[in-house]
Amino acid sequence: MSIVSEPSRQRRRWHRPLYLAAGWLCTVLGIIGLILPLMPGTIFLIAAAWCFSRSSPRFESWLVNHPWLGPQVVRWRQTGAIARRTKYVACGSMLLSFVILAASDAPPIALWLSGAGLIAAGTYVASRPEPEDDGVTRR
Repeated sequence: MSIVSEPSRQRRRWHRPLYLAAGWLCTVLGIIGLILPLMPGTIFLIAAAWCFSRSSPRFESWLVNHPWLGPQVVRWRQTGAIARRTKYVACGSMLLSFVILAASDAPPIALWLSGAGLIAAGTYVASRPEPEDDGVTRR
């Protein structure tokens, strides 16, 4: 007799390809974010690693051990730390996004909801610890 019910197995069968697709989408967005100055890439790489952890241990290992993409994910998993420069870019990008939205013809409810979400996200990002060694030489 199996402990896992049949509907649960069927549900998991659908989750794996969705997590895998989301993982690759987040990986692509993360790479784009590492290239473009106003798009945060690290958060997408962290999300990709999470998706891969639920769909493909092989791709999760590839991402975590990648020489350019992996260090941010590993640092996040070990300490939950975000470098100061990354915090500035992330919060600045959120502020710029809200300014663009406010300049548009968005309805007031959209402004309130997006503003509340961005404030919550910005507060979370700003409250994260900073790594001991963020790659900046101090004198």
